[in-house]
Amino acid sequence: MGIAKTLLLGLIAGGTILIGMPLGRMRRPSEALRVTLNALAVGILVFLVWDVLSAAWEPIDASLAAHHATGSGLGSALGYGVLFAVGLTVGLLGLQQYEAWMGRSVRRARSRQSIGPGAMASQELAPRGISSWSSGKQLALLIAVGIGLHNFAEGLAIGQAAASSEIGLATLLVIGFALHNATEGFGIVAPLAADTESDPASRPTWGLLLLLAAIGGGPTFVGTAIGHTFTSEPLSVIFLTLAAGSIVYVIVQLLAIAGRSTRKDLIYLGVLLGLLAGFLTDAIVTAAGV
Repeated sequence: MGIAKTLLLGLIAGGTILIGMPLGRMRRPSEALRVTLNALAVGILVFLVWDVLSAAWEPIDASLAAHHATGSGLGSALGYGVLFAVGLTVGLLGLQQYEAWMGRSVRRARSRQSIGPGAMASQELAPRGISSWSSGKQLALLIAVGIGLHNFAEGLAIGQAAASSEIGLATLLVIGFALHNATEGFGIVAPLAADTESDPASRPTWGLLLLLAAIGGGPTFVGTAIGHTFTSEPLSVIFLTLAAGSIVYVIVQLLAIAGRSTRKDLIYLGVLLGLLAGFLTDAIVTAAGV
């Protein structure tokens, strides 16, 4: 399959993330809807952790199986194991350190404002950029980054299948990943509902929603282009484990939000629906023999 048609497949697979984004513009979402969206995001992300770690572990498992069967060396397993551990560590602890740094920056800016010489100085020292965003918008960004890393690896799979002229496989991958990305859009906007409930004027702009969609779904297109050019299993392991670490970090944040709700029934129902949605869409990819 040519590069133009391959890139079109990547664009379709990544573009469906836009389906869930308009939910972020709701004016006053009910508590039931907010809790359900948050729990649905947790369920989807828990599935994605399982999905990406299973794929990242495959080369390690294959190397260990070869060692058991033929007595081959463990160098390959150790090498992939190091990549696995490094990617997971950077993905999880890197985001935690970034959050801590951002929090310190905001506190320093607010401290300077309290002792500044005047309003002009306060405006100049006010937090800017991402550090000035609400906690809901920051969490939505982190979710989009984690999903984007995961979708980059999905794009690699589409590109590699198309480059090998496995048209049927590439098409089924696009269908499965497109369904995946459609559910992931709901996960990205879930934290935004809490912001809108507390302050209806803080609804995210269409520009922000499109930016989050590009961060989450765009890497599918980029991965497709790279995957059509060359295959790199170590690169896949790195991106998969980076995605897993960042998604685990986000799950912890979402669970903390869920813990403040009294609607435990909706929490468990939403998590269940998210998990089932993940496995249901993954079934199409599995049917392709991947």
